[in-house]
Order: sequence, then C-alpha cells, then structure tokens
Amino acid sequence: MSGCSHRFRPRGLCRGAVLTLAFGCALATGAATGSLPRESDSGAGPQTRAVSSTVAPVDRQEIEDAAAEAEADGKSAKDAAEEVVSRSGDRWGAVYDEREYEEFEQALDGSYTGVGLSARRTGRGDVTVSRVQAGGPADRAGIRAGDRLRTLDGRAVGKRPVAEVVALLRGDGTGAAEGSRVELGLVRDGRGWTETLRRARLTTEAVTVRRLEAGPSPAVLVKVAAFTKGAGADVREAVRDAPDGAGILLDLRANSGGLVTEAVVAASAFLDGGLVATYDVRGEQQALYADPGGDTDRPVVVLVDGGTMSAAELLTGALQDRGRAVTVGSPTFGKGSVQMPGELPGGSVAELTVGHYRTPAGRSVDGRGITPDVVAGERAQQRAETVLSGLGGGS
Repeated sequence: MSGCSHRFRPRGLCRGAVLTLAFGCALATGAATGSLPRESDSGAGPQTRAVSSTVAPVDRQEIEDAAAEAEADGKSAKDAAEEVVSRSGDRWGAVYDEREYEEFEQALDGSYTGVGLSARRTGRGDVTVSRVQAGGPADRAGIRAGDRLRTLDGRAVGKRPVAEVVALLRGDGTGAAEGSRVELGLVRDGRGWTETLRRARLTTEAVTVRRLEAGPSPAVLVKVAAFTKGAGADVREAVRDAPDGAGILLDLRANSGGLVTEAVVAASAFLDGGLVATYDVRGEQQALYADPGGDTDRPVVVLVDGGTMSAAELLTGALQDRGRAVTVGSPTFGKGSVQMPGELPGGSVAELTVGHYRTPAGRSVDGRGITPDVVAGERAQQRAETVLSGLGGGS
C-alpha cells in the first residue's frame, strides 16, 4: 500500500503496517476505539486500538480482490468486502467507508455524533441509562440516569447487546448524521413515554475526578469513561493531584476501550516501569511497557463490570497481575484481539483480526475476560470503597 492514490487517506495507512488492538465496538456516548502501535501523522507517537475475536485471521488478499473486482464492475467495493468479512466469521472484522472512518477518527479524538447518554444492562436484564452528558440532547430532554430504555425508533431493545443499542443511538450503518432524529421509548417509575431527539456533535469527558465522602482517610474516585486521546495523561494528573495518602478508586465500569497507548499511560500512573501487556501479530511477539516514576504507594482499587472492554481490560489485567490494585465488581467482557486496518480499492478501510494480547502473567483476555479479586453485584461501588478503606486509603 505504498503511495495512497485515493482522496481519502486514513492516518497512518500509507506508512506500512498499521496495527489495532481490538477495542470496544462503541461507547454509548459514541467514543470508541484504539489501535496498537502505528505512526501518527502528528508525530505524537504510537496509537492503539482494541477489539476481539476468536476466529482465524481473514485472508486480506481475498477481500482486496473482491473489492477490486466489484469496483471494476461498477459495484460497491465496500459491500463486496463486507460480504467476504461476514463469511469469514471474524466477529469484530469491519469495513468502513470514508465517512464512517472519519467518524471513527473523530471518536479517537474524543468527539462523536450521538444524543449524549451511556447505557448498561442491569442484573434484571434491562437496558438502562447509566449516564447523561451535561448539555447534550438527552440532558435537554430531561432524560436521567436510571431511566429504562424500552425502544429505539419503534424497535424493542429487549435482549439486544448494549453495543448494538449504542450503534442504533448513533445511527451507525444507517447514514444518520448530525441533526438526524432518533425516537427513544423510556420508562421511569412505571411510567412510559417517548422522546424524539436530534443527534448532535458532542465532545466526551473521558475522565472525571471527585473526592469520596470524608472518613478516616481521604479517597479519590477517578472515573474513566473511555481511553480517548489525553485520557491517560488526565489519569496521571488526577493521581498526582490527589491528597497525600489518599487512596484511588479507579472506575472502569462501562468503559468499552479506546486507544491502548492511553491505557498504558494510565498504567504508568501506578507503576514504576515494567510490563503492561504483550501482543502477537501473525506470530510476531511485541510488548508494551509503563513509563517509570509512577506512584507505587497509594492504595488502589479498580472497579469493573461486564461493560469493561479491551483497552480497559488491558489496564485492569496489568494492575491485577502486577499486584498493584485490588479489582472489585463483576467479570469483564473479554475483548483482546489485535486487528490491522488497510485501505481497499475505492477508499474504504477493512480492519481484520490478526492476533491477541495477554496480561503480564500471560493470561489471554479474549473470550474469557478478567475475574475480579472481589466479586460484587449491584452494590459494587460500596464494596469497592470498603475494600479501599481496608487498604488504608478510603472513607
């Protein structure tokens, strides 16, 4: 792929191998993916993305040939490529057109088109609103955390995976853009109603920090919604600015991933160098290391759930294996495959699974997830605060 001739030039695709570490397919807020070491146009260093699959790698040449043949026949190269990927069984393989890939890149920068809400599945199986972004369309309509999501554009949410619900909210695959409408069927306190919202261009607040209630010893809650650009540095800053002796409750629930390099920077806030993860790409082994100089003294508890994916799982596994944190919550999702994007005839981009990553102790996350040290359900945060207090760093 030397010398891209197409008008659309995804960053890094003209510079040789570009790896992406499988990451969460989408945040409910719309932020999303990351990639394993690839050159960035800005020279700011490698980036990383995370997704997962347990199938054998797809033959990229077959996809390129199908796309080229379709284009020569005046048909859609993207549709032809998608058909090959679909037959391959690569669950997380994906084909993007120009607009979709631009949206993808914007998501890595921390912006997205959506309605400004995050969702999660409860223990009862319902999909509920877990967070509403201040000032977004959902917030302006009065939607609150805890509201149950019943339908989207008249279609029952039911047992749909949360990732699919998120895709519907964003309008992925439908050509929906900023200003397009989406109808939400909601339930609150037994009362049902509908809201019609217009999607908007929003900026994610990837990291939020707040003091926990005062107690015998101080504690700080650091919530990471996604590992978009700058999130790792924000985590490091939060740890540096925490009061002396304060414990850190690192909340990675519903974090569907992002840039793996940002997760490594976040790991560097708690580690003094050393291994964060290893990964293979078609049999070639590579490693990711933390920077030296992290805070290795503060008590740390990591809060996870079934919505903790990919890059967030990589960070969780590193802190757990290195004995740097106690993990609390429910088992994580289990995304840990490596993907490589490549440009196709016509300018579309195919991302295909080519390998997997492992934790410092050599554990595979893909399809397995991470089991927390302390399993907790609905009252997981309260349990995590109790554990942190027992470590000498919480309320």
